[in-house]
Amino acid sequence: MTFPVLEGKVAIVTGAAMGMGAATAILFAEAGAKVVAADMNEERGRAVVAEIEAAGGTAVFHQVNIADSAQVKGMVEAAVAAFGRLDVAVNNAALTPDDKLTAEFDEDYWDRLMSVDLKGNALCLKYELQQLIAQGDGGSIVNISSVSGFRPQPANPAYVAAKHGVNGLTKTAAMEYGAQNIRVNAVAPGAIDTPMLRGALDQFGFTEEEYAPQLSLLNRFGQPREVAQASLWLASDQASYVTGSVIHVDAGYTSR
Repeated sequence: MTFPVLEGKVAIVTGAAMGMGAATAILFAEAGAKVVAADMNEERGRAVVAEIEAAGGTAVFHQVNIADSAQVKGMVEAAVAAFGRLDVAVNNAALTPDDKLTAEFDEDYWDRLMSVDLKGNALCLKYELQQLIAQGDGGSIVNISSVSGFRPQPANPAYVAAKHGVNGLTKTAAMEYGAQNIRVNAVAPGAIDTPMLRGALDQFGFTEEEYAPQLSLLNRFGQPREVAQASLWLASDQASYVTGSVIHVDAGYTSR
């Protein structure tokens, strides 16, 4: 059972077409939020909105490339146009991690990943914060980081660097806007059962049974909804005294 902890709130969720983003958009709607499901993938994004509406929730799809400043600004404006305001945002959109050692990294993919995973998150913060400041009554922003922002992995230097940057952005924004009752936190997922993770398993020829114990003290992969639950708590007034924090949803991976 999901309690209506976001009743009457307006929420943007980026990367909402699949995986953790889709689970977050659906859960937030269950919790009473009016959701702007934002993503590049229109077909899958609209399917998520249809699922929310079929369950009795309220949502709209907005197509956005978060690496583009004008599009991100337009996303926030679209949320306000649709629902009158903004209260909550979950900045989840990200690209698949790179797969080269540091001495061999692909410079083109480095630039592409950084434009989404780091600059894109910064742009989302920029325009979401501007709207929350203009409204004058606070709000909550959740950035999706990664355990790779704390325990670097070999052969994905761009992704590791970007997620370290997301942690820094989170703490900086929390410091700057706490006095205006705007809370900014992050969630750092571990091994979550998403298309991205399944693709990596296929690429390297691993099974969940073989690989999960290396990444989880619970010997299983996490589910997207388990990450969404952490974002929901941070977004809600139940976390009213929490800002500048990163919650690990990683089955103890970073505690080893």
